[in-house]
Amino acid sequence: MKRLKYPLYFSFPAIAVFLLFFITPTIIGVYYSFTDWNINADAIKFIGLDNYVELFKEPRLKQAFINTIIFAAAVTVLQNVTGIALALILNEKLKSRNLLRMIFFMPYVIAPLVIGYIFRAIYHPGHGIVNQFLDLIGLDFMMQDWLNDPKYALFTIIITDIWRVAGFSMVVYLAGLQFIPKDLIESSSIDGANYWSRFRHIVFPLLAPAFTVNVLLAMIGSMKVFEIVMVLTEGGPGYTTEVFYTLIRTTFSSGEMGYATAVNMLLFAFVSLVGVPVLMMMKKREVEM
Repeated sequence: MKRLKYPLYFSFPAIAVFLLFFITPTIIGVYYSFTDWNINADAIKFIGLDNYVELFKEPRLKQAFINTIIFAAAVTVLQNVTGIALALILNEKLKSRNLLRMIFFMPYVIAPLVIGYIFRAIYHPGHGIVNQFLDLIGLDFMMQDWLNDPKYALFTIIITDIWRVAGFSMVVYLAGLQFIPKDLIESSSIDGANYWSRFRHIVFPLLAPAFTVNVLLAMIGSMKVFEIVMVLTEGGPGYTTEVFYTLIRTTFSSGEMGYATAVNMLLFAFVSLVGVPVLMMMKKREVEM
């Protein structure tokens, strides 16, 4: 089949938008991260690496870094496991599958801030639904102050975020399942392959592009988590749920714009260092499959 080739100048508008709204602000941000920009100062001075040196002395940075990695790893794995399980179930011929698809996808279209406020009420230690349900079924010894106990706070936020985003992964996997030829599945069934064998040797390899998209989006999105952490715990108790963006928010609120920009640049570098190798590895995996 002959492939159509379009003139190069068709891409100029997209390149112009990318340069204007991504490259230019990034370059400006890099510059300001090397300055003492403060909203209370009369002038902005270039101070070299001072912001970064000060940043690496910040004890909260280590906690934010660890929490961000834990959050990103847990959400990426559990979001994809939940999403692919839902997609496989709701790809079957169920009478209510369209309704169930809508129900599971609905949390994703609700703003994270709204979800945060809803779950603050659900996790309330006194009259929250979770503790009341545990009390009702005789598991009152499991009742906890889910958002104010350092042992459970980060875990509680992770569960909440997985509930919010699993529906998105489900939709991407459902789209991938639609492209798997039905005769291939039928042939394997005739040859005696059971459900697990079909999934392992046919379905999962053919879902590789959807898997790449889901893993990358989940990983990058969870490394930039902010709203749901901010509403549920504000990074507390103490700094036990502090992530990069709550640290950035604190520094911006104090008016230290140059220092806050340095934190943001560090997050940008961290996401790039993790995201690019993962993307290359997963694209290579797609070819091998």
